[in-house]
Formats: sequence, C-alpha cells, structure tokens
Amino acid sequence: MTSVIRPRRSVLYVPGNNARALEKAKNLPADAVIFDLEDAVGEDAKEASRQQVCDVVDSGAYRPREVVVRVNGLGTEWHSDDLAAVAGSRADGILVPKVTSGQEVQALASALDAAGASPELALWVMVETPGSFLRAEEIAAASDRLAVLVVGTNDLINDLHAVSRPGREPVLTALSLAVLGARAAGKIVLDGVFNDIKDNGGFAAEARQGREMGFDGKTVVHPSQIGPANDIFGPTAEEISYARAVVSAYEAARAAGESVITVDGKMIESLHVRDAHRILSLAAVITEMAEATISS
Repeated sequence: MTSVIRPRRSVLYVPGNNARALEKAKNLPADAVIFDLEDAVGEDAKEASRQQVCDVVDSGAYRPREVVVRVNGLGTEWHSDDLAAVAGSRADGILVPKVTSGQEVQALASALDAAGASPELALWVMVETPGSFLRAEEIAAASDRLAVLVVGTNDLINDLHAVSRPGREPVLTALSLAVLGARAAGKIVLDGVFNDIKDNGGFAAEARQGREMGFDGKTVVHPSQIGPANDIFGPTAEEISYARAVVSAYEAARAAGESVITVDGKMIESLHVRDAHRILSLAAVITEMAEATISS
C-alpha cells in the first residue's frame, strides 16, 4: 500500500444508525470520521445501518476528511457482510475491533482481497485486549494493508479489572506497548477515547499525555473534543518554525560542504532533519485540508 501523509489529530466516532449525527459530521473539522456499525448499533439495526453508512460514504460528502467504517468483529454474524459492503464502497479504511494476533490481520487482509477491495483501502485494527497489547508489534507488522492501530482503553481496563483514573497509570504500560509496536512496524497509532464529554480539562490533559507518549492523534466521541485534539496533536507554530530552521541549516551546510550543523546552539543530526521534513509535510497537508473544507 502506498504511504500517504494524512493528519489524524482528531478521529471522530459517528453512530452508523444516527441520521442526525451523520449529517452533522459533514461540517465538523475532524481529520477523519469513523462510521460505527459495532458498539453504536443494536442488533436489530445492523443491516439497515450498514446500507445507510455505505450510502453516505459513497456520497463523497465528507471529503477531504478520511472516511473509515468500523465493522462488527470477527466471529460475529454481521462481520462478513460488513466487510464485503465496505470493500465495495468508497471508504478510505475499514476498522476491525478486537484483533488479537498477526494471523487475524493476515486473514482480514486476505478476505478484503477476496472481496475485491481496492489496494488503497486501508485496514485499521483495534488493540483492546491484554493479549493484543502484548502482540502489538506482531499485529502492526502482519500486513502491508494494515495502516493504523487504534487503542481501545475502555475494554482494556475492563479486562484488566483495573480502575479508570486521571493519568491512566493502570494502563500506561499497555499504551506504551501499542506505540512501540506501531513504530517498530512503521504504522500510525491512535489513542483511545475520553468518555466524560463535559470534562474539557480532563480531555486536554489526557490528549497531551497521548501526544507526549508518541500517539499520532486521538479518537473522540463528541464534537467538543475535536478542536482541542487538533490543537494538541497538530504541529505548533513554534515546531513548524524550528523545523524550517533545521531544514534550512541542513541545506546550507550541505551546500558549503560542512559536516557540523547547529540550530539555536543545538547539534543537528539526520534524524532531526527527517523529523523536520515530517512536521513540515504534515503541516502542509493540514493547511490544504482546511482550505479545501472552506471552499467546499
């Protein structure tokens, strides 16, 4: 699969059976939307919601946002039909919950191939059980089609018989394993949701923690969380300015045949230059998306 730079600062879950929420999501500034056919949809509404979601995906009304569909998990009676429907849609990605091994990832990739999915349809998987966190690298590296790991902290806390608390101390080890596994395989990793939509300060603190740990963005459950996630996970003006200075200094040093590069008194190595290019490319895409959203 071709690697495409995309911002995933805020990734909004949208209930697949809620017509009002589906309509509202068209105008929200989330980088990506996940239309949910799993937890948000009752058993009696699974089939109707599947068709409704595929219709809105195919409408193109959510562009330039990245559009992903969370299907029902492996082993459920709806999984195969969900997978086939999304494979035939214009979705950018398909998110599968409770994936626990690299073997399951390979089976999912094979099933998408068999269903005629475009090579550009990205596989996203949720790591949300103790075993999946322990096998995060195996899962992330199992298929080139797999692009994103999404952390499911609610299920993890439940399985651990742990207590949800500010600072997330009971699950910090698991969160770090997810980031390590994703980075080892060169994949994107998204932080889990923050449940209390009225606690703006708590959300911001948890998002900052996720950013500091290395997550690329945060999954969110309410529009009020989108703006803070975009601010916290996006490159700051200071980061962009410094990245430009690093690239400029590197190019000047190369032109002069110099091997020692410093910016603001700090030694610059090739890894700093690579990260500077990443930050500048991400900032450019964010700007392009914002302009495209305004013009649409």
